[in-house]
Amino acid sequence: MDCFISNNAIAGRLATRQSRRRQASIFSMTTAIKQTLNLLQSDAPVIMGILNVTPDSFSDGGEFTRVERAIEQALLMVEQGAHIIDIGGESTRPGAEPVSAEQECERVLPVIAALREQSDIPVSIDTSKPEVMCAAVEAGASMVNDVNALRAEGAVQTCAELQVPVCLMHMQGEPRTMQQSPHYDDVLAEVKSFLQQRAESCIAAGVRAEHIVLDPGFGFGKTLAHNLTLLTGLHELCGLQYPVLAGLSRKSMLAAILDRPGADEPKSRVCASVTAAVLAWQRGARWFRVHDVQPTVDALKVALAVASSNS
Repeated sequence: MDCFISNNAIAGRLATRQSRRRQASIFSMTTAIKQTLNLLQSDAPVIMGILNVTPDSFSDGGEFTRVERAIEQALLMVEQGAHIIDIGGESTRPGAEPVSAEQECERVLPVIAALREQSDIPVSIDTSKPEVMCAAVEAGASMVNDVNALRAEGAVQTCAELQVPVCLMHMQGEPRTMQQSPHYDDVLAEVKSFLQQRAESCIAAGVRAEHIVLDPGFGFGKTLAHNLTLLTGLHELCGLQYPVLAGLSRKSMLAAILDRPGADEPKSRVCASVTAAVLAWQRGARWFRVHDVQPTVDALKVALAVASSNS
């Protein structure tokens, strides 16, 4: 598959790297993809470290827009125990404005390429755009993480051709409006049905079943009550027989629960985020998308040790 990047500056900066990578087909099973598939087959917790290279993400917007700073953060998360780094170039926080595929590529491709030169850590690309998916895989990503569950035109076909693992997330509405009075008759049943249907549609289009991870989309078109219902019933989603990812890190739902001064600051929610990750693990989640890698790794190690001692 040819990935067209319209911006000449991006193409120029990455031409040498991309030409080397094109010598090996993007359809071949690269080391990074093999490592990602091993993560999918593991029953152990998988820590996905969040690396937002955006100016407007809800928790760390603007912190990692420089390539050097982004790589420092990625390598720190690897050192702390992350198994995969999730790189995103478009904010999906409530009220976020969309960006073009060109702008998204400008943000993420140099970071992916630079990280790939320094580490063999698997990289997922957090995007809903087929053009960005394709370009990111050429640059060295080995997974697609899509908040839109591959519903954009051409997205599922792109991932089927790329033959990389995918994470399919539930979202009611779209980021700009998703938190404006979300409604469900039965949030757990509706999210489960949506994810099952999306997985089946992806498989029918050529995505391998063993390449699929499901994400209920905490905070994406959901009230606090909806989020708590999903967390309580997470085992129901795990019954679909795909790995389930829990993305609870620093979410505003935690601030609502804490209801204390300072909780509006996302970085003050670390303890709550770690607690939520452990609760999700106890209910069957095996993938955890987090900002705070070390505390999450430590907490899950304790939870695993206790569970093992009782088995």
